[in-house]
Amino acid sequence: MASNLSPAFAYTVVYVRDVANSVAFYASAFGYNVRRLDHSHKWAELESGPTTIAFTPLHQRETDVLTGEVQLPDSKGERNPVEICFDYADVDAAYKRAVNNGALPVSSPEQKNWGQKVGYVRDIDGIVVRLGSSVNEPNKTAS
Repeated sequence: MASNLSPAFAYTVVYVRDVANSVAFYASAFGYNVRRLDHSHKWAELESGPTTIAFTPLHQRETDVLTGEVQLPDSKGERNPVEICFDYADVDAAYKRAVNNGALPVSSPEQKNWGQKVGYVRDIDGIVVRLGSSVNEPNKTAS
């Protein structure tokens, strides 16, 4: 018997202070097009392929009561328990564009031993964003 319970990853919802500012920031800093900005500015979406990146306010009467309030880190030294990751063919150029458009630099792009080039920034809400290349298997040396 076939199951109808196979999931499809549909949305990542980012809780932000100002939906309109955040979606405009992601468009300019990371190169996405805005698919939708609700007239109430309580919901926005980016054109991001099969999985939608959506933005909504930190606090909403509709969800705070049902699922609890969003908790933010207590200090700049802490971070949210989730990071957003974007792949780019040119990580250095993507990092430079993000910083030039208001992202806070965290770590310049560098080659990692798992075969990916990665740099980190923070968005205007303090969320860590990883800018990376596709993962390539490291070259294996003959033994």
